[in-house]
Amino acid sequence: MLVPIFRFLSIFPLSFLHAAGSALGWVVYLASPSYRRRMRTNMAQAGYSQHLSAAIAEAGKSIIELPFIWCADPARVSRHATLENWQLVQTELDAGRGIVFLTPHLGCFEIVAQEIALRTELMVMYRPPKKEALKPLIEGARARKNLLLAPANMSGVRMLAKFLKKGQPIGLLPDQVPQEGEGVWARFFGRDAYSMTLPAKLAQMGNATVIVTYAERLPGGKGYVIHFVPFSESLAGDTASQAQAINTAMEHLIARNPTQYYWSYNRYKVPHGIDAPQTGEAA
Repeated sequence: MLVPIFRFLSIFPLSFLHAAGSALGWVVYLASPSYRRRMRTNMAQAGYSQHLSAAIAEAGKSIIELPFIWCADPARVSRHATLENWQLVQTELDAGRGIVFLTPHLGCFEIVAQEIALRTELMVMYRPPKKEALKPLIEGARARKNLLLAPANMSGVRMLAKFLKKGQPIGLLPDQVPQEGEGVWARFFGRDAYSMTLPAKLAQMGNATVIVTYAERLPGGKGYVIHFVPFSESLAGDTASQAQAINTAMEHLIARNPTQYYWSYNRYKVPHGIDAPQTGEAA
């Protein structure tokens, strides 16, 4: 049922979808106390409360733009994307070095992998949906030419490592809360967050270059600018230090456009089976 609906919505102009998304963002914010509370709390923790109104609208856009990103013709989607600093990526590709793309939940992160895959083969990790009804939509929309999917389990990790060792690029969402045993506690905007250790492990295993990237959503439905940013932190030290370095890099990236971060995500939750941090600051 969802696939036909998404395909129908994908025929509308992006400007229309973003206008509708702005309204949807406010409807969700006003209708859900838990959503509203988490969004306000997370933005206050990060020091971005002054951007709340804009963030509410951007959150709605991030939902309503998915039919366009996933189901519209790839050539049509690509016409709405401009790449900034692609030469940073091309230099690594030409040298035959593996790349670990770190893309947080900032802007339209779904379009980033698609645009990279138009220029080179890319494997990304994804978490299969729990509901069977969503699989045809999510898996079918994401798996396109040159864009390969690796499930978020040990089999997927082996796929990513093998791909990276061959000098090919992979993509990860570094600000997701990992499952039990797959993370460490590290500060994120001054509060303990259970954080992934996998990105640093894969980068070191494959002697790869880390590049941070996000797609900035332009106003008025005018499209997206995909930014490729060098990773300036050090991945030396233990896993906690590495996770902290990645969190710090994500903070710097979010500071570029705080209205477009996914503030309603429960970033500070304590996963099942994990002891809460000694500071007691996780949710």
